[in-house]
Amino acid sequence: MKRNLYLWQFAGFVMTVLGGTILHFLYGLTKESVLVAPFSAVNESIWEHMKLMYFPLFVFALIQSRFFREYNRFWCIKLIGIITGLVLIPVLFYTYNGAFGKSPDWLNMTIFFLSAAIVFILETLLFKQDSLHCRFHWIPFAVIYFIGVLFILFTFITPKIPVFQNPLTGLYGLQKL
Repeated sequence: MKRNLYLWQFAGFVMTVLGGTILHFLYGLTKESVLVAPFSAVNESIWEHMKLMYFPLFVFALIQSRFFREYNRFWCIKLIGIITGLVLIPVLFYTYNGAFGKSPDWLNMTIFFLSAAIVFILETLLFKQDSLHCRFHWIPFAVIYFIGVLFILFTFITPKIPVFQNPLTGLYGLQKL
């Protein structure tokens, strides 16, 4: 399969926004299934919205890695992209809410789409440059994997800090088990 970086990155963006959108509603659609809870949003907290970014990015990276094997820095680039997306969501959300108050749903969706777009633009730039050096490509993969473990773990054992709090109910993590 001939590799076209721009096509791959566009496909990744589409997969991320569609996957994140599906995962946003999947927990409710499955009547709050504990089997889908680790991978989908179980409430409206910022943490759960970050989870909607993480899992599609990770799944796409796994698929893409099979075709980008010659890039020793592949997982370094993906780690930078994933962390960028995970940081942008709360930064943009809290910046807006701090300045203007509660954000409307359309703006929250825009924040998600914009964050995903920035991730793939940044990754594309990093793929095209040759300035990023990654000595041990398994370390960024391990970090990315560990982030996923935290998303799953914190779904069930949720820290009582604001990023995990559902703004609609004031509860943390799963609404009920």
